[in-house]
Amino acid sequence: MAAALSAILGRERFLTDSQSLQHYGRDWTRFAAPAPSGVLLPNTISEIQAIVGLARQHGIKLVPSGGRTGLSGGAMATNGELVLSMERMRKISPVDRAGRSVTCEAGAITAQIKRAAATEGLMYPVDFASSGSSQIGGNIATNAGGIQVIRYGMTRDWVTGLKVVTGTGELLKLNHGLIKNNTGLDFRHLFIGSEGILGVIVEATLALTDPPTNPRVMVLGVQSMPAIMQVLAKCQARLSVLAFEFFSDLALEKVTAAHSVQPPFQARFPYYALVEFESISTAAETQALELVEACMAAGWVEDAVLSQNESQRRSLWRLREDISETIAQWTPYKNDISTTVEQAPELLSSVDALVAQQYADLEVVWYGHIGDGNLHLNILKPDGISVGAFQERCKAVSTHLFTAVQNLGGSISAEHGVGLLKKEFLRFSRTEAEIELMRGIKAQFDPDGIFNPGKVFDA
Repeated sequence: MAAALSAILGRERFLTDSQSLQHYGRDWTRFAAPAPSGVLLPNTISEIQAIVGLARQHGIKLVPSGGRTGLSGGAMATNGELVLSMERMRKISPVDRAGRSVTCEAGAITAQIKRAAATEGLMYPVDFASSGSSQIGGNIATNAGGIQVIRYGMTRDWVTGLKVVTGTGELLKLNHGLIKNNTGLDFRHLFIGSEGILGVIVEATLALTDPPTNPRVMVLGVQSMPAIMQVLAKCQARLSVLAFEFFSDLALEKVTAAHSVQPPFQARFPYYALVEFESISTAAETQALELVEACMAAGWVEDAVLSQNESQRRSLWRLREDISETIAQWTPYKNDISTTVEQAPELLSSVDALVAQQYADLEVVWYGHIGDGNLHLNILKPDGISVGAFQERCKAVSTHLFTAVQNLGGSISAEHGVGLLKKEFLRFSRTEAEIELMRGIKAQFDPDGIFNPGKVFDA
C-alpha cells in the first residue's frame, strides 16, 4: 500500500513522520489524541480518485482534511486512518463578474476567496474568526455559519456547484454553478454539511454579492438576555442589520486581559450586544442613535458606543471575534446550541440555571450569534484536572443540557457539526428513523465505509 501511494504522490507528498501525523491528524479539538498512519497531499482530482481506489482495495479509511479549524472532532484521525489533506489544491479561478460567482479548489483559503471577490467589487459573505486559515471545502462540509448569518445565511446558501469524489472513486459534478435547475434530487445539498462521510469535496462554485455600504458597529451594555432580545427586535425594525452578536462579561474580561484591546465602557455589565448595520446615509446613523436612546429610556440598554471609522469598527469586532482564540488555552468544553430566535432567551435561561447548578465551581463563558438563535456555551477547564476527567464531567451534564434543547425543538450543534464529540447526542436533534436514513445514504455514496469513519453516527 505504501509503495502504491508513493507511486501516485511521490514520497514527498506521502508523509509518515511523527510531527506531520500530529499536525494533520487533529483539528482544533483537544479531547482526542491524533493517531493517523499517514498524510496524503494530492495535487489533482485524478490523484484523489486513485487514492480512493487503493483505499477500497486495501480496506484503508480516509479522513478528509481542510484547514482543521473544526470544533467537534470532525477532522480527527484517531485510529490509523490516512489523512487526505486538500491544502495543495488552492486554485481560485478568475471571478465571473457577469455571473457574480467564483470557482475554486477545495483547499482555497476562505480569506483568499474573499480577497479575490473584493478585487472585482464583490463579496463572498460567509465570515467567521477562522477565515484566515479555514478552507472552503471544510466550510462546505460543515455548512459553516459565522457572524453574518442574520443577513446572508449559511454556507449552503452560497454554493451553486460542487465537484465531489465519492467512496467509489467516482467524480460527480453537481449543479454546474446553475442558479436555476429543477431536474430532480439535488445531491449538492447532501454533501453540504455532510462532514466528509459521503466523500470528499474537491471543487466549488460560489455565488457572490455586493458588499455592504459603510458598515458601522455599536456595542451595547445590557443587564439581561430578555433585554437583548428587545434590542434585537428594535434594530431589525429600524436598521439594515448585518450582524447581531452577544457575549458575557467574563468573555470580555478574558479578551481584554489577553490582548491589547480596550473594554468599551468603564462600567461592567452582565451582557454585551454587538450590532453591525449599514449606514447608507446620515439618516441611518441618526436612526441608530435614536434607537439607542429609546432602548436606554426603556431600561434595556445601560451604555453604548458607536464606531466612527473603520479602525474603531475593527477594534469593536475584536471584542467578539477574539473570544474563541482567547479561551482556547483553557481547553473549553464547547456547546454550540440553537433554537428559534424567539425562544433563545428561554433556552439561555434554562441552560443558565443548569450551569449554575452543575458548574458552580467552574468558569463559564457565553457568546454567540443571538440574531439567529445560536448560543455558544463554553466551560473552561480548571487547573488540576485532566482533560479526560474534565470531558467526562461535562458529558454527564450534556444529557440534561441537550434535553432542554430538545424540549424547545432546537439543535445540539448549530454550526460546528457533530463529528466525534456530539455523535452520542445526535438523538436529541434527530430521530432514530432519520439517523437510519443517513446510514442508508452513506452506504449509497460510500459502500465500503472508507470516508471519515466514526463521525456523525456509527455505521
